[in-house]
Amino acid sequence: MTELTTVLSYFVYLYHMNSSIEKMAMNLKITKYEQVWIDGLNRGDVSGADEAFAENCIIHMAGAPEPNLSVPAFKNLVSGLLTAFPNLQLSVDDQIVSGNKVATRWTAVGTHTGPLGDSQPSGNQAKFEGLILDRVVDGQVVERWEQWDQMGMLQQIGVV
Repeated sequence: MTELTTVLSYFVYLYHMNSSIEKMAMNLKITKYEQVWIDGLNRGDVSGADEAFAENCIIHMAGAPEPNLSVPAFKNLVSGLLTAFPNLQLSVDDQIVSGNKVATRWTAVGTHTGPLGDSQPSGNQAKFEGLILDRVVDGQVVERWEQWDQMGMLQQIGVV
């Protein structure tokens, strides 16, 4: 009987922890600049970058052909991704603000119905995640470091 009580207590604990996590997720506050950027991307539009990023912002993106991107180059790169995944939907899973630094964990889901570089559309759905660290001044990103699961995305669409 003691083991059953212990197991039941554990499940009650897990239920309450899950409820707490769901409540925290529902109260997640997203910075204005990131919300503008994500909302634009979810509409297939990169113009939100003009509001979210300072004109002289540098985006350091691991795995990109050019790892230190200007805002126009970043918009071009992201436009290519949106062409490959026209229904791409991004969500912010976590965001932590500390001083002028903002850390964001995101998830994207979309169907590969457009060309991606030399690869033709596969029709496969892909789900991939990424991490961002932004340095923010006056509500705009002045420097961004971003890493995301490019290999996982390429595997899911059958490129590798």
